[in-house]
Amino acid sequence: MPPMTVPTRAEPPLLPTLRRFLPYLWPADRPALRLRIVLAMALVGFSKVVQVYGAPFALQGAVDRMAGEQRGVASLVVLLVVGYAAARFGATLFDNLRNVVFERVGQEATRRLASNVFAHLHRLSLRFHLERRTGEVAKVVERGTKSIDTMLYFLLFNIAPTVLELGLVLGIFWTRFGVWLVVSTLAMVAVYIVFTRKVTDWRSALRMRMNDLDTGAVAHAVDSLLNFETVKYFGAEAREARRYDAAMAAYSSAATRSENSVAWLNIGQAAITNLMLGGGMALVVLGWRDGRFSPGDVVLVSTLLSQLFRPLDLLGMVYRTIRQGVLDMGAMFDLIDTRSEVTDAPGAPPLRVAAGHVRFEDLRFGYEPGQPILKGISLDVAAGQTLAVVGPSGAGKSTLARLMYRFYDPDGGRITIDGQDIAEVTQGSLRAAIGIVPQDTVLFNDTIGYNIAYGREGASEAEIEAAARGAAIAGFIERQPDGYATRVGERGLKLSGGEKQRVAIARTLLKDPPILILDEATSALDSRTEADILETLRGVEQGRTTIVIAHRLSTIVHADQIVVLEGGRVAERGTHAELLRRGGLYAEMWNRQAAEREEGEALAAE
Repeated sequence: MPPMTVPTRAEPPLLPTLRRFLPYLWPADRPALRLRIVLAMALVGFSKVVQVYGAPFALQGAVDRMAGEQRGVASLVVLLVVGYAAARFGATLFDNLRNVVFERVGQEATRRLASNVFAHLHRLSLRFHLERRTGEVAKVVERGTKSIDTMLYFLLFNIAPTVLELGLVLGIFWTRFGVWLVVSTLAMVAVYIVFTRKVTDWRSALRMRMNDLDTGAVAHAVDSLLNFETVKYFGAEAREARRYDAAMAAYSSAATRSENSVAWLNIGQAAITNLMLGGGMALVVLGWRDGRFSPGDVVLVSTLLSQLFRPLDLLGMVYRTIRQGVLDMGAMFDLIDTRSEVTDAPGAPPLRVAAGHVRFEDLRFGYEPGQPILKGISLDVAAGQTLAVVGPSGAGKSTLARLMYRFYDPDGGRITIDGQDIAEVTQGSLRAAIGIVPQDTVLFNDTIGYNIAYGREGASEAEIEAAARGAAIAGFIERQPDGYATRVGERGLKLSGGEKQRVAIARTLLKDPPILILDEATSALDSRTEADILETLRGVEQGRTTIVIAHRLSTIVHADQIVVLEGGRVAERGTHAELLRRGGLYAEMWNRQAAEREEGEALAAE
């Protein structure tokens, strides 16, 4: 199998991405955080002033007095040396106090952005989540949120202080050494920045490709591990290992090229900075020869340029990190910009359920353009009645449930509850009024009690236990050593299919909705448990509007109305007895299932 290829994502523009990021750094509703930023920047200024005017001049004064062999001023030299050390300590003190003051700002920005992205992901439509890999989305969010702290630190505490320090150093050079040292320093900084940007842009392309391959490898690994049962069914462990190894080999090659490019960047930067350091000191030495400068001036220039080079030496890494942060944040902002397919209408009111009368009016829908699933379905479910929907696979039975939950909006027609078009009410109120027991139950990797309690926030232990008894799973739970604290594993895989489905039933019982959807609710149960659950469900159906989507016809003979779908249309409708007398598609399905049931019972008796 060829290695998985990942299309290279276009690099987002720098300034627009930073502008989108600034509201998280400077939140309008948090004046205390703004004050922290102002205080942190003030500490940055103090640190640079001490670093530029304190340490270098103290050291220069000490060297000049020692060079002049003024041994009688040893006490003053000691004080200058102590002042030099104190200035260096002061710069470190201010830098660390700055970090303490600013830390809450960075963490708060991370929290706000991560929470916004997480909430937005849950607002996106079902189609988005079906088409995107969970591992890929998780990696994008992880990288985007992690980049915030780094972006904040380098933008505020590296680039801004470096610009301030450069201005202070140039002022000293202008007043003490003349225009040539200023011009030389500016030329060096300009060449350094141009070189760093060009090499870093080249490295960014390598880095972006490396990250895309990393995302693809992680997405495949997560997808493969989530489907480990399928892998084992088909004996594909070696195939999956080869595919993952191919993806990692592509990533390793890209990572090698990316990391090797660091050497060329470092070599070029070192050549530029050391050329300037040597040239600047040589100019001062020539001035000393002519009697214009003192020996301490050589130390002053050396100290100032060395201090300036330290943040400049990091400029390549800073620039690269910021560009990478922009890439990561750009990908996360792309998620935020993804529009939900299903949205509430402006000013939509909440759904008010009085009786629970459900109508499907000329419903038309297809998951893909030109491939209709429902072709004009009209159904009427009176309040408190049970409607059963049956038909062959692909007829659109489960699609009705998805449309009713507004996971998708229909291409034509509408669904109403008590005369209210569900497209014109809030999704939250709609989904609060409907309970569903799905065919494929997926549970959270938590306890059984947590998964049942998910049906209604704030439910008491007694209510959770009552729901479990109603779903005929209380006995199983009580036999577990940890009871309701028993963990169910990833997607509930520690439980059998029947146990998972009974947890789903209990969860819906706890929700206690006026409208109930049973989508193959007993498909994973054995005959004995199915009989117990059916009795419970029929009790639950009393007084509720219920839509039962079923494959086994024996489970829906009690329904007030049975609808047979075929080819996206209503082929037959009526009660169980009426449809059997008609001798149509429903009768044919009934007879076939009855024959299969008799054959199974005969084989069991042998």
